[in-house]
Amino acid sequence: MQIFNTEGSCARAFMNRSFVTIADHSREKIEYLIRMAQEFERHPNRLLLQGRVVATLFFEPSTRTRLSFETAANRLGARVIGFADPKVTSGTKGETLKDTIMMVSNYADVIVMRHYLEGAARYASEIAPVPIINAGDGANQHPSQTMLDLYTINQTQGTLDNLNIYLVGDLKYGRTVHSLLMAMRHFNPTFHFIAPDELAMPEPYKQYCSEHGIRYVEHQDFDADVIAGADILYMTRVQRERFTDLMEYERVKDRYLLKLDMLSKARDNMRILHPLPRVNEIEYAIDDDPHAYYFQQARNGLYARQAIICDSLGITLEDIMEDRTII
Repeated sequence: MQIFNTEGSCARAFMNRSFVTIADHSREKIEYLIRMAQEFERHPNRLLLQGRVVATLFFEPSTRTRLSFETAANRLGARVIGFADPKVTSGTKGETLKDTIMMVSNYADVIVMRHYLEGAARYASEIAPVPIINAGDGANQHPSQTMLDLYTINQTQGTLDNLNIYLVGDLKYGRTVHSLLMAMRHFNPTFHFIAPDELAMPEPYKQYCSEHGIRYVEHQDFDADVIAGADILYMTRVQRERFTDLMEYERVKDRYLLKLDMLSKARDNMRILHPLPRVNEIEYAIDDDPHAYYFQQARNGLYARQAIICDSLGITLEDIMEDRTII
């Protein structure tokens, strides 16, 4: 559900460069961004953004997303402004999101924003005179996470096509799995949704699968036999902060825990991903197993977000290939 109604809003000059939802992007654009990220993995330290300012506005807690965006900007020579705690902003005095966005747009060339309300990033992109990058809006979308997920899947499987992707845990509130599902529509996946009834994939996303010819199977069991066919096993934590009923949270939080002995039938190419942070849904003994790839996945966030920032600012793959500012 979109909280902000943007119907009739005037699109600004930079709206087409905003990065709000992965659904806006074609297969070709996704592959283009992956190639950009590959260039940044080869040479992450450059001065491509020297003289630019990146604002990071985090109205909701974050560790990996905020730090990787800020590291991405710093490694490209940009300056970073912003906040990680909305309690230190004028929002506590009643300033609206619109006024905050318009004010920060005076100081920055691009705004990276995480917000607790669904649709906040789309709303910001409709009003801001600079590009908006969605770093997560409620339980809705997390497109930059999806780009690093796609980069990681391609890195580990050698392709994005025709894969069996198993999504486990919180599929109701998990914005990372929602975005990944929408992005993979271009690549003929088969999804397996593994969740309790209380956290099942919402009907609108299953309808999205049907409309785009995406195959999916639903499971409630979670064991070695069920996951034996996975190319990607995408674990999620049950997000306590999304629950209004804590009794419901307690009922479901420990339902799907991945243990080392459950990998006995896993394919050699299978990789375990997780957007992190984890709580207890992946046994620590798995960290040393060759199937585990979630820490490398987090590292890839740097390269994917460097690509996203540059693309939002109109810097092309050709510019990156010809760049002579590598340090």
